[in-house]
Amino acid sequence: MDFLMKAWSYFATNILQQPAWMIGLIVLLGYILLKKPWYDVLGGTIKAVVGYMILAAGSGGLVSNFRPVLVGLKDRFNLDAMVIDPYFGQNAVTAGVEEVFGKSFSQVMMLLLIAFIVNIILVRLSKLTKLRSLFTTGHVQVQQASTAYWLILFALPGLATNNTGLLIVMAIVLGLYWAVGSNLTIEPTQELTDGAGFCLGHQQIMGVALFSWIAGKMHEHDEKKGKKASRRIEDIELPGFMSIFNENMVCTALLMTIFFGAILLLLGRDYLVEAGFLGENASFLFYILTLCLNFAVYLAILQLGVRTFVTELTQSFQGIANKLLPGSVPAVDCAVTYGFGSPNAVPIGFLCGAVGQFIAIGVLILLKSPVLVIAGFVPVFFDNATIAVYANNKGGMKAAMILPFISGLCQVFGSALIAGWVGMAAYGGYLGMWDWAVVWPVFTVLMKYLSYAGLAIVVVALLAIPQLQYRANKDGYFLITEDYEAYKELKAKKA
Repeated sequence: MDFLMKAWSYFATNILQQPAWMIGLIVLLGYILLKKPWYDVLGGTIKAVVGYMILAAGSGGLVSNFRPVLVGLKDRFNLDAMVIDPYFGQNAVTAGVEEVFGKSFSQVMMLLLIAFIVNIILVRLSKLTKLRSLFTTGHVQVQQASTAYWLILFALPGLATNNTGLLIVMAIVLGLYWAVGSNLTIEPTQELTDGAGFCLGHQQIMGVALFSWIAGKMHEHDEKKGKKASRRIEDIELPGFMSIFNENMVCTALLMTIFFGAILLLLGRDYLVEAGFLGENASFLFYILTLCLNFAVYLAILQLGVRTFVTELTQSFQGIANKLLPGSVPAVDCAVTYGFGSPNAVPIGFLCGAVGQFIAIGVLILLKSPVLVIAGFVPVFFDNATIAVYANNKGGMKAAMILPFISGLCQVFGSALIAGWVGMAAYGGYLGMWDWAVVWPVFTVLMKYLSYAGLAIVVVALLAIPQLQYRANKDGYFLITEDYEAYKELKAKKA
């Protein structure tokens, strides 16, 4: 048993939590199952790993580029507040779970293992469960397992005396969330990518499904009312000098310069020098320009990474789908979608979501909320940019602006309520992304006030969602992952 635990710990630390190697393992296994020549297996695996490393370099650069703004807003205005960010949230659980519940954080890794097995079983039984997606984003799974561990312990404290029961209950809820939430994103992702063969496995999967549906309804409403439907961002050709915004790199650089430039001017040169972000003799103007234009650089790197590994992943996963998990697709990082649809949806979604977050933070300050929130870059960018990409595809530019703004409000208000209630705010952070600011608080309320009946409601509701999806589209439900071209023909006939 000790050997198995050490083997799992090694695998979890070096592969499962390292998305590049997890994707590489999936590609390797997939190509072997497809009986590809050894040199194709090797080449495809290397390409997938390197491609994901490029994507991670772009994502990491975006996060680190935001650090002077994040730290500055907190220090400059003496805000004693929690940061809504997955890494701050994970640190809060690590610091507080033993003190609050008398539990070791090491149990989170056991939870991760059992929940991942639950996800695999649910997909293997797809004919019965109607679930078709395998969550493969290891670093996200660790962050979610941490937060779920705290929330379920808070809601069902009676489980604290039974470690086995605690882990099984948590794993069932978390494994179901991974399988059901990512499954909800299959249809909008296949339509966005024209059948690329993956779906989302991130922190806003149920939010993306909901907002995609709302965006589609907005489009239908406009058509029924005889209004001119909002065009997609990529279909809008701006006239005159505005035409420079048609170019993604230029659009990102200018929008970020206006937005972050204003914040950096507010922070002031003296603070940035004192905090060590700006050299004493360095130009404040060119510091602002360099920092803001770096967003365009890191977005371009991220999109290159997407192009490098997505083809390998989707082709190789056919081997896994054919032999091990029939009709399934991998659920991957939300940043992968930025290589599809309109590139300009990404900065527009970020900016609209940021406005929503800042307004919500202002309301908390005015109401003298006991829990103050500081915007973290990961929720404000990756949640809202992703929502905008999907909303634009379904409902056009109007949806791509309105829905991320609403998402920003939900992230702040929902996180402040749940983190203050469960006690996580006292440790400085909360995960803060859409599903964990809206969906998981609902789960927690049900389990806290209805106890095991609430737990049963959560589990039954999650199991019912794919069944309802299947009933709504029996002919095309499995066809969309097995043969997308045939699915499009079927959809055209129905239309």
